[in-house]
Amino acid sequence: MDTLSPSISAVDLFCGVGGLTHGLARAGVDVRLGVDVDPACKFPYEENNNSRFLEKDVDELKVSEIASELSKGRYSLLAGCAPCQPFSTYSQGDRGKSRGQDWRLLRRFGTLVEQLQPDFVTMENVPQLKSHKVFQDFILSLRGYDLRSARIQCSRVGVPQSRQRLVLVASRHGPLGRGVDAETSLAPTVRETIGKLPLLRAGESNAVDPLHISPQLSPLNMQRIRASAPGGTWRDWDKSLLSHCHQKDTGATYPSVYGRMEWDKIAPTITTQCFGYGNGRFGHPDQDRAISLREAAMLQTFPEEYKFVRSGELVRFNRLGRLIGNAVPVRLGEAIGRLIREEVDRLFSRSY
Repeated sequence: MDTLSPSISAVDLFCGVGGLTHGLARAGVDVRLGVDVDPACKFPYEENNNSRFLEKDVDELKVSEIASELSKGRYSLLAGCAPCQPFSTYSQGDRGKSRGQDWRLLRRFGTLVEQLQPDFVTMENVPQLKSHKVFQDFILSLRGYDLRSARIQCSRVGVPQSRQRLVLVASRHGPLGRGVDAETSLAPTVRETIGKLPLLRAGESNAVDPLHISPQLSPLNMQRIRASAPGGTWRDWDKSLLSHCHQKDTGATYPSVYGRMEWDKIAPTITTQCFGYGNGRFGHPDQDRAISLREAAMLQTFPEEYKFVRSGELVRFNRLGRLIGNAVPVRLGEAIGRLIREEVDRLFSRSY
């Protein structure tokens, strides 16, 4: 009997900077290829992962471009997190006419599953997706697969933030032994995750780590953050610090903007605007600044040494905030990978 665990070859669609890929690799999955339309993802993806990056719109992807990579291992996995613009709080305006375009990438993912018939499929997305017809259409592309889908609170799998995601795992080899929601791993606190990073002032960058950088705060916002206690809200401020929106009735529904994180709790959901003090509870627990890009990445469970920019490259907050906030947390990817690895090992043991 071959005592080696059988290989799993994977392709990561909509791979971004590699959060899912990195997690799958930690669980023993050989991710051969990552596909994304954003050229900014190429350097971090290839620099930190033993995988090739293909810059291409998945909607234009040919089966032949990924079939050979999936065939490298004994088992195959097609993974992906199609962009979820329909649910973005920044794009909830008049979207009815373009909704078909928003769903095209998830539909293309389903078509690729039907054409390639990989051994395993995993899809990660926002929980709201499950209530839409496009999700049921995606399920139809998985005829012949046993599948589990669940709304996952990411802190249950070791991600130090309050982040909920829909995770689906499907197998072409009979019933899955468990779902990702069956796994529990205590999430570290904010202190345990970022507490040892060097001190930083607003507007400064660390000389050693270019990603440990926090934007400048205006004089008014500096007053505001100094008046903010960890876990508190802008309601604790003196009236002279309140903005016009806070004083409106609608402002009462946004208590967490201009807030500080708490050292001994998990962080809020890390978003694409996490570097902005006014965009949520993104103030550092005790330093008068917003969290740095490195701190945001570590709260997304990227390793501290994960490289996002080339040496000497200008750090752009909007671009890197988008890449970090949109990433699949590495530990969530690892939890998915462990589930698939367990299934493969179970199938392998049955064959002897």
